[in-house]
Amino acid sequence: MKAKAVAIIPARGGSKRIPKKNIKEFFGKPLIAYSIEVAQESKLFDKVIVSTDDEEIVRIAKEYGAEVPFLRPKELSDDFTGTGDVIKHAIEYLKAQEEEYNYVCTIYATAPLLQKEYLAQGYEELKNSDAVNSFSATTMPFPIQRTFKLDADGRCEMFTPQYYMTRSQDLEEAYQDAGQFYWKNLNKHSDKVMFSNDSIPIIIPRHLVQDIDTLEDWKRAEIMYEVIHKAQM
Repeated sequence: MKAKAVAIIPARGGSKRIPKKNIKEFFGKPLIAYSIEVAQESKLFDKVIVSTDDEEIVRIAKEYGAEVPFLRPKELSDDFTGTGDVIKHAIEYLKAQEEEYNYVCTIYATAPLLQKEYLAQGYEELKNSDAVNSFSATTMPFPIQRTFKLDADGRCEMFTPQYYMTRSQDLEEAYQDAGQFYWKNLNKHSDKVMFSNDSIPIIIPRHLVQDIDTLEDWKRAEIMYEVIHKAQM
């Protein structure tokens, strides 16, 4: 029997730093529309769902083809609720409707650079492994061993001063969460965090990665999107 997969896009209405961020216009479309469309175009999912507490987001999500079978409860829509609790609620709702899935993929509503081939790679690598999760990741732009913080006087203090004289090319490469998608095999369980040996990182080029939390992030994402799409023309 064919495995069933559901995409869940969390999209809360109350964004503080960028008001209405999830539906703010990004090159002629609401930001969330990009995540919905990539999920649909990938043809990986039996259903694409948006979890939201906001009626305007409900309308826009449906306009672009996603399903919104419930309004997220207020207790899961504040500044402190983690994505894991939101996804758990959605899965439990679907189970109550007698809808069972083998895989769930959390896709952020703020990922206009997401490419369907990496989404598909995450699914295939997870499906053909004993891992519990796969997720989008990218390389750090600078060796983390050479980074520093500011002390109480505003002066530099290295995190790992023993690497001050080490050449960058001799340092081990580090990776970070790309903030685009997170696959999970619902038939397996792990008590470990996402960044563990129960997970497969899908490495995405840095020019296709931009988390959007601030207006500066938004501007950078616009520049990157424009450059990428000009190159594809």
